[in-house]
Amino acid sequence: MSHKMQLSRQRKNTVINKTSKRQESILMRAVDRVKKNIEMRYPGIKIKWILQWELCSVITRLKQSYPDVMFCDCFPSSSMRPDGGVLSVVDIHGKSYPVLISEKKNQGTNDIREKEGKARQAKGNAIERLGKNVIGLRAALLNESIFPFVCFGDGCDFSEGSSIIDRVKTIAMFGNLNQVHLYNEGPSGLFNRGTYYFREKEWTEDEMFVRSLDIANRSLLYYFSKYSQEWFVDRNDQSF
Repeated sequence: MSHKMQLSRQRKNTVINKTSKRQESILMRAVDRVKKNIEMRYPGIKIKWILQWELCSVITRLKQSYPDVMFCDCFPSSSMRPDGGVLSVVDIHGKSYPVLISEKKNQGTNDIREKEGKARQAKGNAIERLGKNVIGLRAALLNESIFPFVCFGDGCDFSEGSSIIDRVKTIAMFGNLNQVHLYNEGPSGLFNRGTYYFREKEWTEDEMFVRSLDIANRSLLYYFSKYSQEWFVDRNDQSF
């Protein structure tokens, strides 16, 4: 049996795996509330929610925005799957504009192991997996001046004074954590950082909902300002 297969079997039904699945479900409920809130606030606006973003779709988007740049091809089945999916507003021609891309990461079991009298383990690699997704998502949004990405991280690995926090700051392009970085910053919007809420205490559904809704609403206002709100109104919807 390969080392990778052994790790996979060891992780199945563990505290880490069960915690991640439960927290992902809580994030999904928060995002669903964001979607419903936007639809109620802006009747006539179509909101699309996808759970995976195919790489071939991202590459097609980049080719359209940057026709003078060469891009590779990927397998049709390859995709990015942020834990909370991608929430987008759809224009009158059916094109999607992301307003919220959300992730949920929990890392660290040494607090539990200590209570059980077990030895401490090396800190996990959830943040490394997060970094891979952020690279792809940043590229997909290069043609806009916002990066509506948010990650909620918790667990003992993110306690105050933990060096793992510096890994998160690196992904955030050395921006401050626990504050919104929606708009690209610096000369020509060089720093498209995204938003990272990290702490030891677990994030609740209400906390993630409030913070996610804030980012989604700000993103909508950005697109309304850039393209006009009418660009996103379903003309067949008589309620608007």
